[in-house]
Amino acid sequence: MASRTRHIKFGTDGWRAIMCDTFTFENVRLVVQAIAAYLLSNSKSERGIVVGHDARFLGERFAEEAAKVLIANGIKVYMLPDDAPTPVIAYAVTLHRTAGAVVFTASHNPPEYNGIKYIPEYGGPAGTDITKAIESKVGVPVAEGAESVDLSAAQSEGRLEIIDPREEYFHHLSSLVDFKAIAESGLKIVCDPMHGSGRHYLAEVLRANGCQVEVIRGNRDPLFGGGMPEPTASQLVPLADRVRESGSHLGLATDGDADRFGVIDSTGQYITPNQVVSLLLVHLVEQRRYKGEVVRTVATTHLVDRLAARYGLNVLETPVGFKYICEHMRQKPVIIGGEESGGLSIGGHIPEKDGVLANLLVAEMRAVWGENLSSILNRIMADVGPAVSRRIDLSYPDEKKTSLLKNLTAAPPETVAGRKVARITDIDGVKFVLEDDSWFLIRPSGTEPLLRVYVEAESEEKVQEIQDAVAEIVHQH
Repeated sequence: MASRTRHIKFGTDGWRAIMCDTFTFENVRLVVQAIAAYLLSNSKSERGIVVGHDARFLGERFAEEAAKVLIANGIKVYMLPDDAPTPVIAYAVTLHRTAGAVVFTASHNPPEYNGIKYIPEYGGPAGTDITKAIESKVGVPVAEGAESVDLSAAQSEGRLEIIDPREEYFHHLSSLVDFKAIAESGLKIVCDPMHGSGRHYLAEVLRANGCQVEVIRGNRDPLFGGGMPEPTASQLVPLADRVRESGSHLGLATDGDADRFGVIDSTGQYITPNQVVSLLLVHLVEQRRYKGEVVRTVATTHLVDRLAARYGLNVLETPVGFKYICEHMRQKPVIIGGEESGGLSIGGHIPEKDGVLANLLVAEMRAVWGENLSSILNRIMADVGPAVSRRIDLSYPDEKKTSLLKNLTAAPPETVAGRKVARITDIDGVKFVLEDDSWFLIRPSGTEPLLRVYVEAESEEKVQEIQDAVAEIVHQH
């Protein structure tokens, strides 16, 4: 048993691995059994659990195997009829008041990967205490008879129920998004689900509300067209090209499981997640009159902080990972929670990142403000100061990462690229904030011999200066 489970380790958002290597039906059953054991040990199992999957290869089959294991443990299962975005599955948890959800997704990872995660009863990412509790139960023998459970019989007996939360989810979005403003503005929008699970949601809800939409890469393709289902500038070149060719006002993309967003302006310019979070903060405060706190990860732009200061709002900084943003969203009123990797949610919604909602809010802002996002962004930066952000990866031996971070914390440099170090934080890696509010963050990769380095300054030139200085600091250590 130990040889089969030693490679099953939960990361920041569940367990991911390469299919046919570690991610096998046998290991999936072991992980789902661990989730079942966790639910049974916490007296949550009587509420049942949702099982869902994204558009990846074998998603349906993995979901069926999970349902069998859960039913064999006496836990009722609610299954979706087709692949669906992770935020929709999370919303189904709150809709049906279940004990949570088992979701098969590897999000934006390459097509050979799959993953499994548990979403608790509050409809957001599981905290570290929960994932550790589940991981500790990996190796518990799978319930007897799990593989032979007849799902048709289980459905007729009431142990399995097929649910489709799409209409309720769309209705909920209508309480958060001004679809009338989008439709009446005459915006032409190109949607790019990148062959993933956003293909029946983003464009569909826009069309249902009278909006003009064109779709590219809208078929299910487990190989994602030979690329990665990650809505970054390099992966969204087809969307940028189509926006320009068609004379559209906006391009909106979602990743493989539609929990992340990607935005293209009418000029074909990629609007980064850092910029989108900042723009939507302005929109929610100035147009929607939202009140509350602002939550961002340690790797997310300080443009958010400068805007929050202008509005007299408190900013909460968290470690990297939306589960930390989720904790704050569950405890207090939050206007917006965002991260530089493309995750975002707002007050009144589930505490889970939602690429569909994020894109809809961008469309609303574009409609209400009546001008290009890049123009609005330039005006904002002229007011509170510019911010240019970059992330790079530096090769670094795994065995030396811990000592590097300890040394940087214990004996930090006094100046970097000619700027004094104003303060240092170590909530996730080591972050140096410099006297002009430029900053850099060094975080060790948990899966590769790499250091993730995030840099922000007021210009590309200054970002490069700091990047070169950081590379030299790392080299010296």
